[in-house]
This record gives sequence, C-alpha cells and structure tokens, in this order.
Amino acid sequence: MTEHNSELLSSMVVKRHRDGRRRFDAKAKRALVEQCLQPGVSVAGLALEHGVNANLLRKWIMRYQQERDGGSTAALPAPVETSALVPVATLNAPPRRPALRLQARLPNGVELDLGEATTDEVSSILQMLCRLPCSVSTRG
Repeated sequence: MTEHNSELLSSMVVKRHRDGRRRFDAKAKRALVEQCLQPGVSVAGLALEHGVNANLLRKWIMRYQQERDGGSTAALPAPVETSALVPVATLNAPPRRPALRLQARLPNGVELDLGEATTDEVSSILQMLCRLPCSVSTRG
C-alpha cells in the first residue's frame, strides 16, 4: 500500500454508528472514486485495500459519473422495451421432442423395433422390459 493510499484509508471513516454503519468523508470518497476511474485499475482490489464494500464503491462511482455528466443518466443503459403480449401461435404449438429409433435383438431371437418414438414412449417400454424376468435367471 502506498503512502497516499494509507493517508486516504485513515481519513475515509468520519463516524462509526452503533449498528456498524460508517460515514465516509466526501473528499476521501471522491479521491477513491477518481483512483478507480484510472485505466487498468481494479475496483474490487481498491475496495478491498481501503476496507470498503466493492458494491458500495461501484455505487459511489455511478453517483460521481452522474454528477460529472450534469445529472444525466447517459452513462446508464437505456431500458429495453418489451411487449407484454405473447403471440398466440407459440402458446398453442405442441413442444417438439426429438424422435428416437429403438431396435433390439435379444439372444433368444426376439426382435424389437420401434420406428419413430418419443422419449416418453421409449422410456415406458424400457421400464416395462426391465420389469420382465430375465430368461437366464428363470432356467432351472
């Protein structure tokens, strides 16, 4: 930490409230914000170095930029206008599920061929097949 930063850190907190909140000096806040606006400076790093929450420091930076720009909100992104209406065609369209093809040839010669099936259909058939007793285990 440089000598300038240690001076800034000691002069930042003007008052400590009983509930833990701190009141910061306006000049020290401005100096810290101006440091943050230098190219290549990490806002989170400076916040950590000066014992200030990074989100609070970002709030100070936004306020500083608004004051500097004459109170305009040009630095803020414009809100995106969205329509509250949704096209009805998309609500009525059935969900598209990928079609699966299932083919199986069992050792006893039984062949199972499901042409095009949905995932639900394939899942149901596989569950049913898993419940059947195995022919090897039924031989006595």
